[in-house]
Amino acid sequence: MMKNHNMSLLALMLSGMLALTGCGDDGHDGADGADGSNGADGQDGQNAGDVVSTVYKAGDVTFTIDPAENTLAGGDALALKFSVAGKNQAGAATPLTGLEMIAVYSITAVTNTTSDGPSVYWENNGDAAGAHSMYCTLDGTYTSRGQTGEACTLVEDPANPGTYTGTWEHEGTAPIMNADDDLNAPHRVMIRVYNVTDANGKSISDKILGSIDYIPATGETGVTTGKDTVADAACKQCHGESEATGNIANISAHSNYQSVENCVFCHNPATQPDEEQAAEGYVFDLPAMIHRIHGGAHLAELAPYGFIQTAEWAEIGYPAPLDQCTVCHSQDEGKTTWKDEPTRAACGGCHTNIDFATGENHADFELAQADDSQCASCHGTGGLAPEAAHAVGARAVAAENLTVDFTSAQVSAGVLTITANVTLNKQPITDIAQLNILSGTGILLGGVDSTGQITRWGARPSLSSASGSVTNATTGEVTLTVAATASNGIAYVGTEANFCAQKDGTPVACSSANAHFDSSDPVGVTSKVKFFDLATGTEVTAANRIARMADPARITIAEAKCNACHTSLDYIKGSRHGVYTFDQCMDCHNNTYQGSYHPFTNLLTTVTNADETETTTVSDSGSRFYNRDLATVAHRFHSGNMNDGTEPEGIFLDGNKSLHGYPAPQANCAVCHTSDALFKDGALTSGRTSIAISITAAQKTTAADLADTTNFETNAIAGTTYYISPVAEACRACHTSSAAVAHFKSNGAVVADDLHTVNDLTVESCATCHAAGRANGIDKVHDWTAPAAE
Repeated sequence: MMKNHNMSLLALMLSGMLALTGCGDDGHDGADGADGSNGADGQDGQNAGDVVSTVYKAGDVTFTIDPAENTLAGGDALALKFSVAGKNQAGAATPLTGLEMIAVYSITAVTNTTSDGPSVYWENNGDAAGAHSMYCTLDGTYTSRGQTGEACTLVEDPANPGTYTGTWEHEGTAPIMNADDDLNAPHRVMIRVYNVTDANGKSISDKILGSIDYIPATGETGVTTGKDTVADAACKQCHGESEATGNIANISAHSNYQSVENCVFCHNPATQPDEEQAAEGYVFDLPAMIHRIHGGAHLAELAPYGFIQTAEWAEIGYPAPLDQCTVCHSQDEGKTTWKDEPTRAACGGCHTNIDFATGENHADFELAQADDSQCASCHGTGGLAPEAAHAVGARAVAAENLTVDFTSAQVSAGVLTITANVTLNKQPITDIAQLNILSGTGILLGGVDSTGQITRWGARPSLSSASGSVTNATTGEVTLTVAATASNGIAYVGTEANFCAQKDGTPVACSSANAHFDSSDPVGVTSKVKFFDLATGTEVTAANRIARMADPARITIAEAKCNACHTSLDYIKGSRHGVYTFDQCMDCHNNTYQGSYHPFTNLLTTVTNADETETTTVSDSGSRFYNRDLATVAHRFHSGNMNDGTEPEGIFLDGNKSLHGYPAPQANCAVCHTSDALFKDGALTSGRTSIAISITAAQKTTAADLADTTNFETNAIAGTTYYISPVAEACRACHTSSAAVAHFKSNGAVVADDLHTVNDLTVESCATCHAAGRANGIDKVHDWTAPAAE
């Protein structure tokens, strides 16, 4: 039937066509009819720039989440609604359209009704469903990290671009919905956006995150959770501030979730290591984990005493005193649970030798603890409370208990006489023998030329009876004498003396059993470097007569930057130097005091063997440095180019010259520098034009055994002073390749292999391209986003 019907239709059509061919002329067209009425206006299109579908950086993205429009807690059906904005070319916040995938996290600040753990703890509302988070996608399914599964369905509102809703279209409730949740407790919800690119189609590498703290029952936002005792600002002190997000810059784990407030979505009491992981030293609840990570190499070194540390974290060298809780923890009201509520888990982060179940190593009495109910009995107040037990702030208190104030330095008849008022326990000393308590007695001494360049003098007295005596018991005046190196001009005078002290800051002999700050960690005396006219003995303070390192206008670094991470330069310099300021450091670390105790750099590569043991291979990096100028040393140390050890610990480079152990982004100069004005009128702001270098006979012997011995190491005369260019050397501390050195030389740099023995160098032409503001300025090729030191 179908075929016959089709054939009939075809015949009808053909006959119609034949009939038309038989018609005559069509005739003329009739007159046009009247125009019809206008149709209704269509909807206005979007103006260019009204929405964005790409972003410049993660920090440009902002979220708006109104609790009144959401149901994200409890056992009801999920109702998600949020808005997202990016920045357009004008920098204005603009709806971000086209999202295809997000993840939603939800946690509750739970009031603890047990005797185990803190009074309030974070609970991830997805744990009951076996998921830390919930994905939302356009089709309600997800594929991520090799897994597929159900997701909430994400829909963008066509009438309101950049506004999205999410619903759960599958059986059961959404993974983040917890029927047992307390809707009157503080909650935190975080949204993570995936697959966002820049205008060139390049994926945004930093995570795009937004969160809100609120109470579901009332919709109140910005609530206090009772858990945020560590602010991101504390982490940024060492880990830096990200240019892209404004958050914590350099957290390698999980590609950086950028904030302490985000880490707790997963790192909370419910996340525990398995038996094997625990035996290796892992712990994942955030307080204990951060304590363990920062314990790093220190805990590993205590293995003979029963402490445990993971191999992964054992290489970390914490850059501040490990026992100073307030480096990280807040003292603000409502944020002191870290000290008010001690728990086994938090303390066990560092005190890994304690078995609380048996009491082993828990005090002399081996006190077993089945829960945390008794912790505050001993550790809530008094000498065993966290602040007291860890002597928080005691170092600064101790430093004020021994002070040295230099009052004059004058030369007469070839003898330099230095006077200083000295106090011990805030009282003037009456006998020089009182200073026998000192661990180090060094005096810093040298000349200052008209450019602010210093020359360290070898002949110097000590802060002891060997060099002088008390000459005024009322003021504690000590008079020291030494053969004069120069008869006139300006001299700098300071001290690097240090001493041991008790927990309360009282100075004691280092041999004392009460020494908390012992000979391995003494406290520097409080003193200020001063400058004196040797002819008159009077102090000079004019900027053009003092050392450049004491003149803020001629340096682009500040001690506050160092102390932000190290707490105190006095601590980081260890037992040898009781110093707090750059004008103390300059005594050794300057551009005229040639040579280096650490000219070579080792590359350390660790591999895990089949039996899970580790083997570290040590190789020579090929980089050599034969000076101790502060710019060279600071850059070398923080870039891993000063590690001549054989164990992967602290800051070091591996076989691929990848940096390990430095907590901040390697290229973020603003972590240390206060300004990018490194150049002034084409020269260095500091005024340096050269750096003195030299090599010892022993170093020549060592270098001769290396595969890539340099021309300097082969042909330089041991003990002879040579000169190199200062800009190139500062840059070479990080940029060590032969191509970089060739670039330096092509722009006027003199390097070690040139064997230049005359101090007649002119500053290289680096500023032409690399001064701030130029096409390849230091402000562009490196990151200068960190906040200035206060």
